[in-house]
Amino acid sequence: MIHTLAQTVSPGTILLWIFLGVLALVGLFLFFMLLGVLKLYVQALFSDAKVGMLDLIMMRLRKVPPEVVVLNRISAKKAGLDIPTDLMEAHYLARGNVSRVVAAMIAADKAEIALPWNRATAIDLAGRDILDAVQTSVNPKVIDCPSTASGKTTIDAVAKDGIQLRAKARVTVRTAISRLVGGATEETIIARVGEGIITTIGSAEDHKSVLENPDRISKTVLAKGLDSGTAFEILSIDIADIDVGENIGAQLQAAQAEADTKRFQAQAEQRRALVVLSEADVPKAVAESLRTGKLGLMDYYRMQNMMADTQMRSAIGGTPPQS
Repeated sequence: MIHTLAQTVSPGTILLWIFLGVLALVGLFLFFMLLGVLKLYVQALFSDAKVGMLDLIMMRLRKVPPEVVVLNRISAKKAGLDIPTDLMEAHYLARGNVSRVVAAMIAADKAEIALPWNRATAIDLAGRDILDAVQTSVNPKVIDCPSTASGKTTIDAVAKDGIQLRAKARVTVRTAISRLVGGATEETIIARVGEGIITTIGSAEDHKSVLENPDRISKTVLAKGLDSGTAFEILSIDIADIDVGENIGAQLQAAQAEADTKRFQAQAEQRRALVVLSEADVPKAVAESLRTGKLGLMDYYRMQNMMADTQMRSAIGGTPPQS
């Protein structure tokens, strides 16, 4: 019977069933795909941010989450910005953060800050936090100088009178969006402000003038245009604290005096060594004089008695004998 059934089914019928099976699988795949994007399509349609059904399907095939594109397009549209979906897809495929870029553009638009899509995505792809940059541009932030990450609590400098001063500064900055790409970071601001503080204190005639007018440091540092080439604009520099440190000038003078003392002692030791060498030649000269007859025996005894008498007098007088 099985053999008879196989004879009644033609090859064309088998191919037809295979085709219908494949078609059913494709239809089932498209059904589930459409079911997944249908909600997003309707949501975008009723939010006046229409996205084509075919575009949503192609996003799935390109491994771009349609949810990210649709939700951010709706947010931008509600804020008055019309960002095409293909630009969002391109930025996502470039490993950018679409959500933060859109949020930054909305914040910039509300604050009336010019931030086009190309600049925003360039900043994001450069590794900068574009949303934080916009927020800092609207609400300036304060940077401590020196930074806590450096491990230092103060910036130390010495005035011309040798007194050390220890200062802390607080720098108020806001982001310069136009200089964010390629601009130097906060570390550069901190380094430049620290350099300005050291220069100002070091050029002061005495430490009292700096203590009396700490704003002198702020004015001098601000006049240098330290925010040039950075991603920030310095609004103010305030000296939070300034204390008197050590007397570096006195320490240096003491160290110099000690070095001079050691040098003089070395020179004295050198002269004493020369005297000892000269004394060693005296017995040789006496012996030579006795040998050649230039010095008699009685003369030698009288010289010895004189030396003994001199040593005795020195001992009685409490002074060391002279060599």
